[in-house]
Amino acid sequence: MIVTDQQTQLVHVTVYGEFSLADYREFEELVNYKVKFEGPVDLIFDLSQMADFTLDVAWEDIKYVRAHAHDFKRIAVITDSQWVTWSAWLSQMFVDADLVVFATLEEARSWLDR
Repeated sequence: MIVTDQQTQLVHVTVYGEFSLADYREFEELVNYKVKFEGPVDLIFDLSQMADFTLDVAWEDIKYVRAHAHDFKRIAVITDSQWVTWSAWLSQMFVDADLVVFATLEEARSWLDR
């Protein structure tokens, strides 16, 4: 399950429990809409409450990131998982955005507020 919040040029996504393909598609629709009307956005992707994700989410993420490499300005990923951190660094190769992994939402917001 995901919970989304949006502000001008910012999308905040929090994942709870299992991250499913339907959740990822909801994220994609929101970002596509925002980018269409506002241009590239900042993203907070809070994965600190994520228990697991499905394999089709991983594949969809690879496809989406490659197709939308210019849609993000800055991406803040919140996690304490080493695996998710490595995955985030790998994704950075496909986007023009600055991508930083944080341990807390406060650290991520502080970075984005600069």
